[in-house]
Amino acid sequence: MTPGPGRLALLGAAGLLAACSTPAPKTPPAGLPAAPSRPVAVAPQPPRAVQADWPVGFTASAEALRAFRRACPRLLKRDDASGLTTAADWQAACTDPDADPEGFFARHFTPVRLGDGRGLATGYFEPEIAGLKAAAPGAAPVLARPPELVELSLKDWTIEGGTIRGVVKGNRVVRAPDRAAIEAGAFAGRGLELGWAADPVDLFFLQIQGSGRLRMPDGSTLRIGYDGQNGHSYVAIGKLLKDRGILPRPGMAEIKAWLRANPAEGAALMRENPSYIFFRKLPETIDGPIGALGVPLIAEANAAADASTLPLGTPVWIETEVAGAPFARLLVASDTGGAIRGANRFDIFFGAGEAAGAKAGPLAAPLSATLLLPSAAARRLSVPAVEAPRP
Repeated sequence: MTPGPGRLALLGAAGLLAACSTPAPKTPPAGLPAAPSRPVAVAPQPPRAVQADWPVGFTASAEALRAFRRACPRLLKRDDASGLTTAADWQAACTDPDADPEGFFARHFTPVRLGDGRGLATGYFEPEIAGLKAAAPGAAPVLARPPELVELSLKDWTIEGGTIRGVVKGNRVVRAPDRAAIEAGAFAGRGLELGWAADPVDLFFLQIQGSGRLRMPDGSTLRIGYDGQNGHSYVAIGKLLKDRGILPRPGMAEIKAWLRANPAEGAALMRENPSYIFFRKLPETIDGPIGALGVPLIAEANAAADASTLPLGTPVWIETEVAGAPFARLLVASDTGGAIRGANRFDIFFGAGEAAGAKAGPLAAPLSATLLLPSAAARRLSVPAVEAPRP
């Protein structure tokens, strides 16, 4: 999750613990013990892509086929940052009207693994939180993207790296305000408020999910989606709480409870995550939040992945465990997330509401992943192709 146009950071509460991308400040807020020092991780080299056997028990749902077809218009135009495919590789699949999911995927795709296929599964969902149409004591504004916020792709200057974000100031691009400065009013008085969240804790977690709905007092709802990020690195507050000995097992419910029971310390802790998400209004007629490919996501048929390791829009067979039960399903990797980094790292989209949140929130489980690449692309890999299963 380079982030696509849909959103930046979608991850479940497990990602709050596992996805810290910068170290904590040396001096924590008052009342919080200091975090122990820890070594800086070195990013591993990406694993090699090799052809694989078809997974035992492979099936494909109508929802997975629908999710793939939603991705097709972008697959036929989008550059593949992973280098595994070209736009032409997807042409045959994207123009085939076959309605039989298993026959369709078996005919056009070849299974491929990145390394041994082992990785980590987390989950995300679309929350609905209490909202307000006007400012009120204790409420937090939900901000639209400031017009001066820009994104620069370093590869346009032949510089190694991804995308940097900042704001235009005069004839320069400078760092945007961090969360603390924004909450202190850095963008106040400019009419950027789309609405207000009744509870700042709810807004903090909605920003982590990247999209959601505000439920207004009159019963109406406002659907919002990711429209930019301030360029500051995401810091996982769950990890800070664990490192400081405050919460031994910080899941989403435990973190929310602690933040609300300790409002002053909680506000300070949330400001230790300098990343801040801006939103835009979305039509109520769409059937899911907008992902990085710019199309609506489908519950338990889409996932977020690292676009540098696979083409966005790739079907992926994932085997893991969700809520204590085996989970084996074909998903389409149509989204990204700021904390979703590396091969075989997938964030499963579980849909909207409390039931989806109950699945997504605690999920942090090992997985086995098998990509389905167009057979033309798979033939370019060094290992000979295997026979596809009969539909």
